[in-house]
Amino acid sequence: MSRDELFVWVADLLAEMFELDRDALSPASNLYSDLDIDSIDAVDLAVKLKQMTGKRLQPEVFKTIRTIEDVVTALVGLGEAQAPAEAQAA
Repeated sequence: MSRDELFVWVADLLAEMFELDRDALSPASNLYSDLDIDSIDAVDLAVKLKQMTGKRLQPEVFKTIRTIEDVVTALVGLGEAQAPAEAQAA
């Protein structure tokens, strides 16, 4: 999945989970100050991402997420981290 496709997927997920205006979301949207997502909502998002991707964001990565673009970058990182493990298994 490309970064653009991931952004659309994450933005759609955020709009659905937190009843946000999808058209108002951009990669630079700050989860906390722009979207009024609190720490409990952020944990709910992390749980939902794990359910949907099968991969868990590491706590140190999760703590750095501030924007939708940060979520996309973290998801890209999950895919890259998984690729070497899959290559070794083959």
